[in-house]
Amino acid sequence: MAPRLKEKYAKEVVPALKERFKYQNPMEVPRIDKVIINMGVGAAAADAKAMDGAVSDLTAIAGQKPVVTRAKKSIANFKIREGMAIGSKVTLRGERMYEFLDKLFNIALPRIRDFRGVSPKSLDGRGNYTLGIKEQLIFPEINYDKVDKVRGMDITLVTTARNDEQAMELLRLMGMPFRTA
Repeated sequence: MAPRLKEKYAKEVVPALKERFKYQNPMEVPRIDKVIINMGVGAAAADAKAMDGAVSDLTAIAGQKPVVTRAKKSIANFKIREGMAIGSKVTLRGERMYEFLDKLFNIALPRIRDFRGVSPKSLDGRGNYTLGIKEQLIFPEINYDKVDKVRGMDITLVTTARNDEQAMELLRLMGMPFRTA
């Protein structure tokens, strides 16, 4: 069975974008290419076990095993040496990506306290959107009792849109809850 958001994209979003931007070819219509979830773990410099908690949380949230990111160079002020594990990231594509986005838009984001929508200014000029989340507890897979430390994460939505206007319309039609002015 295809994910709900993938069906919505094919049946509702593509025709709406074709009409709005006057695309001739269906392959011109922008789509979400991949979703990258990044969790920086600064505490891993002092405590190696902090990395295990971040990896298990990210595995539960994304549904696939994350890659541990390592420091590219040493920074004495932060007590970081080259090659030290300092974060983890996971890249989602295809079915898993659509399932994650559906969960993010409809379950996780509305659970944020005092949530009025995400900022429409977080586009990078090339059609990619980055969202920062302060705590991993908004995701339903995370058990509050088993969390050792509250960690934030960055979620980047990479689209094939040529500019911010096209990307904004794509994400709005997909169900991203943008803040209204």
